[in-house]
Amino acid sequence: MQSDEPTVNPSQPPHSPSRLRAIRSFVLREGRLTSAQERAFAELWPRFGLDWRADQQLDFADLFDNARPVVLEIGFGNGESLAQMAAQDPERNWLGIEVHRPGVGHLLLEIERLGLTNLRVIRHDAVEVLTHSIPASSLDAVQLFFPDPWPKRKHHKRRILSPELVGLLSRTIRPGGIFHAATDWEPYAEQMLEILESARETFVNTAGPGHYAPRPESRPLTKFEQRGERLGHPVHDLVYRRL
Repeated sequence: MQSDEPTVNPSQPPHSPSRLRAIRSFVLREGRLTSAQERAFAELWPRFGLDWRADQQLDFADLFDNARPVVLEIGFGNGESLAQMAAQDPERNWLGIEVHRPGVGHLLLEIERLGLTNLRVIRHDAVEVLTHSIPASSLDAVQLFFPDPWPKRKHHKRRILSPELVGLLSRTIRPGGIFHAATDWEPYAEQMLEILESARETFVNTAGPGHYAPRPESRPLTKFEQRGERLGHPVHDLVYRRL
């Protein structure tokens, strides 16, 4: 029997009015796709993209055809650093979530260029994916690099890292797994640290209580990060282990 839950078309906005959360951490500002990105959606999405359904949990062993650990990245931007990490770490599987079409199209092209087989893509709201689609204790790690800082005070409620998100991470990351966040916005880093330090029943700070972590070599130094450092925006990494 056909499910009443809608399937998300990757070429359309990644939500419908019936499923809107009260507050979202993103606003879609869709740029035009290049001809190469259009081709990526037509030819590569069927191989590497996942059409999200609210009523269907992901089976990672079936999805990747192996039982290797899975790393999830929330909001991968143009996907270049995610593709680089997947290429450098073929012993793990990688799943990227992003809402913006040009970024998804760019990552699909990177997957093709690098010949990757261990990377899949979802175009949808990461909070809904974590809530409905990720089995408990199934993730080896979750990454959240340079999320929108929503600098205006009235928009702070839109910041994706919240106690509610930490609760979802606690459910979906396996014991011993890692949550790694990074931001170049100092006030957001302080808020991230406060939220994560308050979750001591489920997460421990690998750098010690109240401390930021040095950038792990596994996280590529992005052009965005280099530009931020030139502007005087030092990057703060936060690395927590699931208890």
